[in-house]
Amino acid sequence: MHYLTAAAALLSVLLLIKLYTSSSPQHPKGAKHLPGPKGKPLVGSAYDLNTGPGGYFWLKFTEWGRQYGPLYQYKVFGKVNVIVGTEKIANDLLRERGDIYSSREQLPMGSQLLSDNKKALFLPYGDEWRRVRKLQHHVTQVRAAISYQPLQMKESARLVHDLILQPKRYKTLFQRYASALILRLTYGAQIETGEEDIVRLVYANQVNVERVSAPGQYLVDVLPILLWLPSWLAPFKREAAKHRQREVSLFTGLVNNVQKDVESGKAESSFTRMWLENKEKFALSDLQGTYVLGGLYSAAASTTASLAMSWVLLMVLNPEWLVKMQQELDRVIGPDRLPEFDDLTQLPMVRAVVKEVARMRPVTAGGIPHKTTADDIYNGYMIPKGSIVHPNQWAIHRDPELYPDPNTFNPDRWLSPKYPTYREPLTQYPNMNNYSVFGFGRRLCPGAHIAERSLNIIVARVGWACNIRKAIDPATGKEITPPEYDYSTDVKGLNTEPHTFPFDMSCRSPQHWAVVEESARRATEELKRPLTLT
Repeated sequence: MHYLTAAAALLSVLLLIKLYTSSSPQHPKGAKHLPGPKGKPLVGSAYDLNTGPGGYFWLKFTEWGRQYGPLYQYKVFGKVNVIVGTEKIANDLLRERGDIYSSREQLPMGSQLLSDNKKALFLPYGDEWRRVRKLQHHVTQVRAAISYQPLQMKESARLVHDLILQPKRYKTLFQRYASALILRLTYGAQIETGEEDIVRLVYANQVNVERVSAPGQYLVDVLPILLWLPSWLAPFKREAAKHRQREVSLFTGLVNNVQKDVESGKAESSFTRMWLENKEKFALSDLQGTYVLGGLYSAAASTTASLAMSWVLLMVLNPEWLVKMQQELDRVIGPDRLPEFDDLTQLPMVRAVVKEVARMRPVTAGGIPHKTTADDIYNGYMIPKGSIVHPNQWAIHRDPELYPDPNTFNPDRWLSPKYPTYREPLTQYPNMNNYSVFGFGRRLCPGAHIAERSLNIIVARVGWACNIRKAIDPATGKEITPPEYDYSTDVKGLNTEPHTFPFDMSCRSPQHWAVVEESARRATEELKRPLTLT
């Protein structure tokens, strides 16, 4: 066994040297190399990414950006990584030149071994991706998203009620809202507590996928030659096989449950029922369709729960904006009913607060990388074919030219003509249509319309009903100020969320509580009825 391991290691080193010495592309005459850190021989900057503040790689990207500019490169084992730090450059490349900037890197562990290249998020740009996107678009386009609003109102009514009673369970309750919404829409599964096995299993699967798929987590992603090793010499293969078996079993089981209900005439409306009844229209294999349906969870649930938690945190840290939002809610809604979707056109402050939360606390802070499929020149700089292009959302959302005083939480930047981000009419703007927090170009998150509606109704209703303030330390009697930025890094995944933080939450008045209690009672009863989607 030792000689096999040594042979594999030697072969890997030889391949690495070859990769490193042959990876520099031929530059057209006059084209410049992008600036960036030189890194170390062979490994490049592989070990520098976690040396930024707090160990967050997106902060290291931002730190390098201050040194090298808004467009630069670094190398990892000879592979070119390009970092984009402004929205203009991101749109110029990822949107306007989408025909060559819309692919994904096929990591051996995260894409090939984990799912046989079936995960929509990591599919390369091409015909199969277009077929997958057709199914995703069918169930997430604006017209479809509007039809899901009644379910969002019911789940948000439950959420407000239970948050007031059990504010310390805020993480579970936000995740319950997001999970209950997407699992009901996708599979017709009804969620009551948020602690059901299906929620636990789907969420655990999502977290594991993010961890495994994150670049740099496995040596095989750097040295694909390790794929040649037999499983008994490759623990990463055994790990991937176990995860894949669990994941396929989970998603296939959910689809099979819907199939049985369809055959018995008991199936309510759902994405899966629609897929089962229209397979020929989408021209996808059963396994690919199953993966698309399962992947919708990550497209909506993770974003919604994380941003909802970030909203609470930012209200704790910036209470004056909660007051301003409540003044608008009181003026438009009054004390006798919960806000509804039809009210949102008259609630620009609510929408501005939501958009500002997304700007300051992007869920995918380092961006989901794209991959180039051809050489390109931008502003005289060469971006070679096969480059991994990272739209660094943390820096993009802190560009001082677009966002003056970018580190200040200021929803007015969306509401006042003195800011460059202002747009009118305020009955329509601000909104998050094509907003960079959901990605760029042809790889824009398919669940963006659903997530935006969820966040708007959650923030409007919780803000209408609740006071949120800093918690009091019982030992000292002083207010506890949570950290400005203490977000998850224990799992090196694609998404991030705030670690648990203390705060106090209470209902604003007995009148508000009576409305919340009655609304939650009605919603709970209505959720028991079959779901009908248009």
